[in-house]
Amino acid sequence: MQVLRFIPDLFKRDFERYEGVPKINIYLLRLLFFLMFVFVTYDSWSYILQHKGPWNNLEAAAWCMWGSYSAISFIGVIRPLKMLPIILFEVIYKVTWLMVVAYPLWIKNELAGSSAEGMTNVFMWVILPIVAMPWGYFFKTYILGKAIRSRNSA
Repeated sequence: MQVLRFIPDLFKRDFERYEGVPKINIYLLRLLFFLMFVFVTYDSWSYILQHKGPWNNLEAAAWCMWGSYSAISFIGVIRPLKMLPIILFEVIYKVTWLMVVAYPLWIKNELAGSSAEGMTNVFMWVILPIVAMPWGYFFKTYILGKAIRSRNSA
C-alpha cells in the first residue's frame, strides 16, 4: 500500500525541497551524477596518476578535464539542481559527437566494426540525461534567470 502512494509522489512537483522540480527528476539526476562519479573517477584519475613520461598537450588537457568532471559529479550527487549546466554540457557534447561522427558512419553502413562503434554504444545512453533534466526549471532558472517561487509565497 505504501508503494502505491510513493509512485504518484515521485511525479509531483516538490516546492519545499527542490524548487518545484519533481522528485523523479532529482532521483534520476542523483543516479546520473553517481554513475558519472563512479565510472569517470576511476578511469580518469588512475590514468592521470599512473601516466609515465611527458604528456601530449591535448591528451593531458582531455584527461584533466575528465578528472575535474568526476569531481564536479560528486557535487552533483549532493546538489543536483546546482550542477545542471554539467548535464547540459554532457547532452551537447554527446549529441554533437553522435551527429558528426557516428551518424555519417551509420548512414554509410560503416559504423559496425569501426573505431567509433564502442564510443557510439556509450554515447547512445545520452537519453538518460535528456530524460533526467528538468528542462522547464533549467530554462527558467539558467536562461531567463528567474527564481522559482514556492507555492506558499505565490
